[in-house]
Amino acid sequence: MYLSTSKKPLCSVLCLILCLAASPLRGQDKPLRSIIDDSTLRTRVKDTWFSEIPAQIMGRAPVMHNLDGGGRVQLRTETGPDEFLVILARELNGTFPGYAQGSWMLIRRKDNGAPTRIRVFLRSDPYMYVQFRPFSADKSLMDIVLYDAYMVRSLPLAVPFERLYTIPVEEALALAGDKFPRRYFEPDPENYRDKRQFITQVRSRLPELTFGDDGAIDETGRYVYINSGAAQIGEQGLNCSGFTKWLIDGMLRPLTGERLAIPPLKAPFGERGSTYTDLWEELRDPFFGLDWIRNLASTAGTILRAPSYASLEEIEVREEPFSELIIRSRNGSSTIRSYPGFLENAGYGIEGLTPLLYTLAIDEPGRFYLVAVNNEMGPPTTEANPRGRPRMRQYFHVAALIPYFDEYGVFQVAVFESAEETSLSAFRNRYPGHYISLVRVPLETVFEP
Repeated sequence: MYLSTSKKPLCSVLCLILCLAASPLRGQDKPLRSIIDDSTLRTRVKDTWFSEIPAQIMGRAPVMHNLDGGGRVQLRTETGPDEFLVILARELNGTFPGYAQGSWMLIRRKDNGAPTRIRVFLRSDPYMYVQFRPFSADKSLMDIVLYDAYMVRSLPLAVPFERLYTIPVEEALALAGDKFPRRYFEPDPENYRDKRQFITQVRSRLPELTFGDDGAIDETGRYVYINSGAAQIGEQGLNCSGFTKWLIDGMLRPLTGERLAIPPLKAPFGERGSTYTDLWEELRDPFFGLDWIRNLASTAGTILRAPSYASLEEIEVREEPFSELIIRSRNGSSTIRSYPGFLENAGYGIEGLTPLLYTLAIDEPGRFYLVAVNNEMGPPTTEANPRGRPRMRQYFHVAALIPYFDEYGVFQVAVFESAEETSLSAFRNRYPGHYISLVRVPLETVFEP
């Protein structure tokens, strides 16, 4: 289901903020309760900046204020086609980008000045915010958005909207009780030290590798073809599957002294498909990528943790922390779309990958993930091609995704695939409309492939 939104004006006004996200300003964020309160400042400017008619406010020169608890705020407006923003922008490394931790903004209509939303940035990240909307004379609604995913949407709060102009942010958050997922706004960068070390080690070994179609390293250390097991002739390399094996071998070999054999990684693992797809297993091998990452993750779980970590229930990611996404178009408009979460034999829609990885990074700091990309493939049967292969879902690409927070607390995802490092945006943009299945792997800091 698609729900039209009236957020195009807001998208236009915040375009600069979102563009800045590509190169986030660095600065260690504080626990939420340590954010310096600006409610006294908001109370002082309420009858002017928040209430005066738009013509008197739009275009007003920015004003600097010093908060009683320390820190500077730039009070300014930004204007879009139909709305304008009154922004209390906190300072971040000498700048006032509008999304620094503690920044607060009121969004109003240009035609009549009516308020439509309050947005508060609890971390120095333009893709993470809490939003309040008017609902009735004595109630407001709360939204919590992480990377375009609604973690909470339209939660009723027993407070008039205009009262939110002046109360401390912590008091506003407390109105949501345990519905406010505080843990997602307070990551500890120290919890990701081992991940950062592991990523550094993997990066240092990438120059040794080249891509090779159907290529992998077998248990004896030979470069072979996955399909036949024959030795590679000429230039040697790894494909996407061989590369993920190389990655897992690098963690397991220091403990076992051996690399993994290839044939067991190709074996069917767990429930997948149907009696229909069973007919095509030999000809099209539709679940190769899924079986491959499941076998790798299961083996890693057994060796690095215990046999109980080898089951499908343990390794497969099936969390559904959100049910709606903001889908942005290239022209600046957006829609809110329902997101079904995990689907059997498909996994997750790739459009929800970023917020999913963010929540996993918080909830499972000691894991990383192997991913298998899938989609319906194959030409349909036609009159000209009466025996054409039927369309069916096939898992055709695998990669490793490592979500983490850097030493400044900035969310990052390292993407390793096909013997190189790419990026999450490149990975997502390459497969629009596709699905991805994820399996979790325990992290080890010793890496020697």
